[in-house]
Amino acid sequence: MEEEIRLMKGNEAVAHAAVRYGVDGYFGYPITPQSEILETLEELMPWETTGMVVLQAESEIAAINMVYGGAATGKACMTSSSSPGISLKQEGISYIAAGELPDSAQSSHRRLIIFRRPKVAVTATIISSCSPPRRFRKWPTL
Repeated sequence: MEEEIRLMKGNEAVAHAAVRYGVDGYFGYPITPQSEILETLEELMPWETTGMVVLQAESEIAAINMVYGGAATGKACMTSSSSPGISLKQEGISYIAAGELPDSAQSSHRRLIIFRRPKVAVTATIISSCSPPRRFRKWPTL
């Protein structure tokens, strides 16, 4: 039995992982270098197989507020952006953390690496609310 091995970029891997995990909703605003996540999800069309909602929001702030609303209803939601976009989403991220709601936000960065000629590498950081859902929390007993 042969295993299929597929090489892909990090943003593509994030999109495939979201579908395999069973994320209920992805809300994003296209900004390089993370636009590939939205593009890959559009190619995969997970709404036909898993019912995942993939929506391009009108702004970064709208995207994080959509994640906030989805997480508040118990759905697994995610968003992604670049560093300036994550800065715009800070208020929404703080609301999600204060509400102790699970979510996932992915931040893509460009990093300039200079060898003999300039090259650009993309790194990614996964930001997630640290609080588990309330139903999974273990309270100390008296």
